[in-house]
Amino acid sequence: MNFVIIVAAGTGSRMNSDLPKQFLCLNELPIVMHTINRFCQSKIVSEVILVISKVMEGLWNELCSEHNFTLPIHLTYGGRTRFESVKNGINYIEENFKIGSEDYIAVHDAARPIITEDLINKAFEGAYDHQAIVLGKKSIESVRMGDVSFNSAVARNHIWLIQTPQVFHGELLLKSYQQVEDPLFTDDASVVEKMGNSIAIIEGDAKNIKITYPQDLQIAQLYLNLI
Repeated sequence: MNFVIIVAAGTGSRMNSDLPKQFLCLNELPIVMHTINRFCQSKIVSEVILVISKVMEGLWNELCSEHNFTLPIHLTYGGRTRFESVKNGINYIEENFKIGSEDYIAVHDAARPIITEDLINKAFEGAYDHQAIVLGKKSIESVRMGDVSFNSAVARNHIWLIQTPQVFHGELLLKSYQQVEDPLFTDDASVVEKMGNSIAIIEGDAKNIKITYPQDLQIAQLYLNLI
């Protein structure tokens, strides 16, 4: 089976809003619902697990009622960190479905609603070949590493801007998330990589943006009209 864990437990503090960004409206529908729709419509995904903060469950239920949102998804709760939230999603899968040798798990940011079925398929197919993949786009900007006073140029053709979904063999992801959390874990690939596993990069899509700042809503609105 192919599972996707949609991580929607963050606070979205950079959006200048009291409401976490994944619950803000985009084209009259909460961002997270756009994201869920994309995966539920995908023929390659078997089950969708949504991870939200427990304190947001009441709001989530209200939004589902308001938008008549009845897609068959599974709900579980987030932790104090993204690592804990993803781990809770993995534990939910293991407890309710078990994780076998033919299962794959994708982890996706709720705030990336402009994900296409072609890109979802491409990500899973890449994982079938490599066991652990991330989506990425090569940097088109010049890149410098360091701080404001001491920095140096880095060859941009070696720089990849990483996206989600990140997809992994299920047993591999389960084993990786049994580690103790490390501050250097910035995404799921960094967790899997620490176990000595290599990560393949699959070409992503420039439209697959993560809504982080208020202006990103306008960009996402534009992209919604194109897909």
